[in-house]
Amino acid sequence: MERNTKSRGGRPWSFDRKKAVEAAMRLFWRHGYEGVSIVDLTREIGVAPPSLYAAFGSKAELYREAITRYEETLGGLNLAPVQLATSPAEAVRALLEGAVRAVTDPQFERGCMISSGIVACHPDHASLARDAAVRRNAMRERIAEALRSFAGPDEVGPLARHLAAVLQGISIQARDGSEPTELQEIVEDVVAGVEARLPVGARKQ
Repeated sequence: MERNTKSRGGRPWSFDRKKAVEAAMRLFWRHGYEGVSIVDLTREIGVAPPSLYAAFGSKAELYREAITRYEETLGGLNLAPVQLATSPAEAVRALLEGAVRAVTDPQFERGCMISSGIVACHPDHASLARDAAVRRNAMRERIAEALRSFAGPDEVGPLARHLAAVLQGISIQARDGSEPTELQEIVEDVVAGVEARLPVGARKQ
């Protein structure tokens, strides 16, 4: 929504909504939901609290909008390299190496806002924690779908769950300061495990 468009109450906003959501996204990504206050948000966006509430309703709704923006842009899983792979190990390598690059990109905050976001929180924010879990489950389902041609029906679910857990661990370690070379060691271990676990002849059909 552009600058000076109408708010819910009919008054014009004095800020660019898209830029406001992106600024909030950066803050929540860096500090987590409970680590960001309304004062932090209004200072970063450059508006007074009444304008923030008029535009978004609440801090929680702004967070939902921010994490959706993250999911649609920087945080979306790029599964194209996985789908182009010719073996299970190659597919897993493509998935995990892409994740390592994403969570250590120096242009952005470290870690994944979805994988690391709201793992534990105050009971007042339980609905946000449930929403985060739904997003993580959806991510796992997308991984399973991308790997379906490499693993049997009884294998793809557990494999996707294992890889989702690895991705979450990589995200947390990236936030803790691990270097890409250190995270690559995790990738190599997981790929070796996949090569041992799935039949050598398993190939994309």
